[in-house]
Amino acid sequence: MKKNTPKIKVIPLGGLNEIGKNMTAIEYKDEIILIDCGLSFPEEEMLGIDIVIPDISYLIKHKDKVKGIFLTHGHEDHIGALPYFLKKINVPIYGTKLTLGLVEFKLKEHKLGNVKLQVVKPGQILKKSNFEVEFIRVNHSIADACAIAVHTEVGTIFHTGDFKIDHTPIDGDLMDFGRIAEIGSKGVLLMLAESTNVERPGATMSEKTVGATLDEIFSGAKSRIIVATFASNVHRLQQVINSADKYHRKVVVSGRSMVNVVGVASELGYLNVPEGLMIDINDMGNYNDSELVLITTGSQGEPMSALSRMAASEHKKLDVQPGDLVIISANPIPGNEKLVSRVINQLFERGAEVIYEALADIHVSGHACQEELKLMHRLVRPKFFMPVHGEYRHLKQHGELAVELGMPRENILIGSNGSILEIDSKGAKFTGSVPSGNILIDGLGIGDVGNIVLRDRRHLSEDGLMVVVVTISKENGEVVAGPDIISRGFVYVRESEDLMHNARLIVKKALENCSGRQIKEWSYMKNSIKDDLKNYLYQKTKRNPMILPIIMEV
Repeated sequence: MKKNTPKIKVIPLGGLNEIGKNMTAIEYKDEIILIDCGLSFPEEEMLGIDIVIPDISYLIKHKDKVKGIFLTHGHEDHIGALPYFLKKINVPIYGTKLTLGLVEFKLKEHKLGNVKLQVVKPGQILKKSNFEVEFIRVNHSIADACAIAVHTEVGTIFHTGDFKIDHTPIDGDLMDFGRIAEIGSKGVLLMLAESTNVERPGATMSEKTVGATLDEIFSGAKSRIIVATFASNVHRLQQVINSADKYHRKVVVSGRSMVNVVGVASELGYLNVPEGLMIDINDMGNYNDSELVLITTGSQGEPMSALSRMAASEHKKLDVQPGDLVIISANPIPGNEKLVSRVINQLFERGAEVIYEALADIHVSGHACQEELKLMHRLVRPKFFMPVHGEYRHLKQHGELAVELGMPRENILIGSNGSILEIDSKGAKFTGSVPSGNILIDGLGIGDVGNIVLRDRRHLSEDGLMVVVVTISKENGEVVAGPDIISRGFVYVRESEDLMHNARLIVKKALENCSGRQIKEWSYMKNSIKDDLKNYLYQKTKRNPMILPIIMEV
């Protein structure tokens, strides 16, 4: 290697110390390439937020260097932020056929036309000035998933993407162990490996085990069957379709994302649907319940999903009926357990029979457990290792797993979003950080809801709001009308007349004090109202509503 060869920078912008929002920048000389561009879903305290995407201000600053985004697979936590990213930086997107099919649909929804999408086959190598990017087939819970090897003159960086080792995959396409081992034998400088299931011992079961369970359930079912699963789990959808065909049931698809994915996957040949098997939701009345299977979204109990609306009798065209058999073919994502539990309870209350993971093998993970991760480490044999895609505990435990396999502890690099890892054959170390964090999407607003707005929303949701409207004379500053007080989410006015009456007196007194001291600044008067009223209300109710004084002058 030449003496003056610069180091490679690896900068995770999402996916570390969190689940989702996966995005990694690899920078060498005058080029930056990105692996994945995902979103995450809001945490409970992010009131009203729709989705969360990575902060890309570093990339916007260096947009001339950004040469492309390379996608490992088509899940939302890997492609969901693309429409927002492309509005700021329009670069080519590289991915496998199904991945780009799902991306294309997403871009149409956002009315983004002028984007270069390049379909890549597993095994293909794409050349940039300073990088050669290779796609290697792996198995996951969606078809067409790949690991990505980035070859440079300094060394190879290997990113596993999301993977599991499945010796009997639904589509018959096995993980390319041979090529991974070959890359490993030539020498890998750094491996980035997913850590989602590192806490689970053993290996993940094959997706085919779910097919056997579904067959068993379908064979004994006499009523209508409703299956809720992730829309993007194309292999699971295929198995439901196979079981429906085997037991002579028609299939109805419900839920916007489910309809979209089934459409794209069928069109591209990733879903094999026998002719005449799928019927329109409006034609269900032509069949007996024992001849129907509904595939729907809502396996995570999302309030607006099809299953949740059916369970709450809010769906326009579908209702859960007594005797229905509901199969929830997914694991609750951490944090969603309460939502899922609520939907299961509602389904039971409506007379349905519900089968979920605690009762049968109707879900297997798409992520590698400990033994599969060990095999990946053995095949790749990297000099340095950086665990990714997990909360801090996952990253830490993945690091310990690498130590067990004989890797020197100093070669294991546990980073955080925004940390800059500089690496060459001589060593690797964190040398600083770039801006990173959450950009919150609320409706059409991108990043316009920040901590202050969230704090206000939390305050309103916990303590309510009190609006004080008062009209004062321009000439002498005396109160002409009011004060009128409007309460929302604080107390019910009709049952708290004394409290409201005294609150008005407090406001009047605060304004009289200002008038007596010849104070005519509105900001001072408003603060005076706020402070006096806040003290009074807390004294009487031990609550702190948001107080909003409005002063008008006539």
